[in-house]
Amino acid sequence: MARKVTIGRVRLSTRVSEDSSREIMTKIETIIQTSKLEAVKNALHEIGVEGMTVLEVRGHGRQKGHTEVYRGREYTVDLIPKIKIEMVLTDDMVEKAAQAIISSAQTGKIGDGKIFLSRVDDAIRIRNIERGENAL
Repeated sequence: MARKVTIGRVRLSTRVSEDSSREIMTKIETIIQTSKLEAVKNALHEIGVEGMTVLEVRGHGRQKGHTEVYRGREYTVDLIPKIKIEMVLTDDMVEKAAQAIISSAQTGKIGDGKIFLSRVDDAIRIRNIERGENAL
């Protein structure tokens, strides 16, 4: 079944499965400490995760940063450097990936990070227009 969607002046035809409530992919966004990147990356590769996007980000959670002393002056560091990893996985890989991230990034201290899970309706590979799980 196809559905027509108009965005601006562009008209797209999108595939809709018979069971439109069926969600087959999940986007995982995780924020971790910079020192844990290699461990998390290795853990994800071991379970078969092939693609990911890694970004250097800055932010804070409930701790609202901290103060540091540099050359005798006190500075407030309210945006702490972190690493953000994004990936879209099939639903059968999501729990394995979440456990791999937790086991390799967890120190038990404030600032270990977060994992966010979001449903993805579709994905399109630009090179050959493959869709869905095939595009991953």
